[in-house]
Amino acid sequence: MKSQTPHKLDRFDRKILAALQEDGSLTNLQLAERVGLSASPCSRRVQKLEDAGMIEDRAVMLDRQKLGLSLTVILQIAMDRHTPERFQNFEDQVAQYPEVQECYLITGQEADYMLKVVVPDMDRYQQFLLNKITRIEGVSGVHSSFVMRRVLDSRALPLKYLDDDTG
Repeated sequence: MKSQTPHKLDRFDRKILAALQEDGSLTNLQLAERVGLSASPCSRRVQKLEDAGMIEDRAVMLDRQKLGLSLTVILQIAMDRHTPERFQNFEDQVAQYPEVQECYLITGQEADYMLKVVVPDMDRYQQFLLNKITRIEGVSGVHSSFVMRRVLDSRALPLKYLDDDTG
C-alpha cells in the first residue's frame, strides 16, 4: 500500500526538495537555476512546500570533531511501567537535554527508547548518564553502545518514493 502525501508533488517540487536537502543555504535564485524554474515560480513553490509542512527547517550542520564533541553514544532505555504518564514524563525530560540528538520510542527490543547522545568524552558521558538520564522517574535500565566511527550520517529523505503524477 502506498503512502499518500498531503500535497501533490510534481517533478519541480521533488527537485526543489532534493536541492534543499543537499544545500539548505541556496538562495532562491540559485535554487531556481538548479531546478529549471524562474525565481518567482520557484519562490511560490517553496512557500507552498513550507506552508504544507514538508520543509520543516533549514539548518546548519556543524562538525562534531572540530567542536570537541567526539563521543557519540546510542542508549537503549527501559522503563519500569508502560503508562502514558511515564512515557510523557521521560520524553519531556530528554527534550530538555541538548546532548540528546535523537529520541525514539521503539518496539522489538527489551528497551522502550533509543537515544543518540553527543558529548565531549567518556567523563562527560558518565556525568550525563548518572546526573540526568538515570534520575528520570521510571528509568529502570540503560544499555550504552559507543559509536566507533560514523559510516553514514544523513538527514536526507529518500525522495524517490514520492509520487509524480505529472511526469
